[in-house]
Amino acid sequence: MEKNQEISDRFWKAALSDLKRGYVFEEDTHSLGRFICLIDGKTCEKGVIYQEEGVFYEAERYMQHYIQQQHTSMFSYLLELDKKWTGLTDIQSGMVQSFYQGRSDTEIVAEVGGSKSTIRNHRFALREKTKQAKVFLAIMELLEEQQNDPAPLVSVHRTATMVDERYAVTEKESKDILNQYFPDGLEGSLTNFPRKEKRKIVILRHLMNGFELGKKYTEKEVNEVLKRSFADYVTLRRYMIEYGFMDRLDDGSQYWVKQ
Repeated sequence: MEKNQEISDRFWKAALSDLKRGYVFEEDTHSLGRFICLIDGKTCEKGVIYQEEGVFYEAERYMQHYIQQQHTSMFSYLLELDKKWTGLTDIQSGMVQSFYQGRSDTEIVAEVGGSKSTIRNHRFALREKTKQAKVFLAIMELLEEQQNDPAPLVSVHRTATMVDERYAVTEKESKDILNQYFPDGLEGSLTNFPRKEKRKIVILRHLMNGFELGKKYTEKEVNEVLKRSFADYVTLRRYMIEYGFMDRLDDGSQYWVKQ
């Protein structure tokens, strides 16, 4: 399983066409390349034949099958992302789901109430939102092309609980912060846990590389991973939860990387 931050960066940097299908293809000097799931990092090597329940799949077809089996569809996954990423209200998300399923206005009214004119208004508002999104995307792409080698920002993890200026960190700033607080190297000890929020986020993002996606950890296991870097593992663990890097059961018996 790949590290959480690597998958997050790949997700945000993916082209729109790749986001729609749910995977990207990456060249590899040691193989024919690999298909990588944007949701959980699952990889399929090009040229390898995969078998499941007596059916044989070439790599890309197997990746499509895998996403369907494990995540239903990219439509479902994307629509279920937090509203801070989709820009949709709960009502709009419900409408989009109904439209995707091919329900008629009459069926939607019968299920959620309202009137057909209200449903039509929702359809119109969503079409206008699509136009705005296209224009905004074009504006930002033109802006990036105009800028002279702009400093790239580190991608925000998808499960972030708060997204504001604290996450506006360039890759160089992130590297400098890590060098400052891990003077003996990134595998060494953390000198202290900073007060500034931006620095906290950079450090927590790095420490998440010690955890695997999909694995369940006990509190003791989480502590052991964090102890390698800093004696006050309780503080680190608390901020891992607070900033949306990890989640846990209410009784604290299980922890896991948020996806």
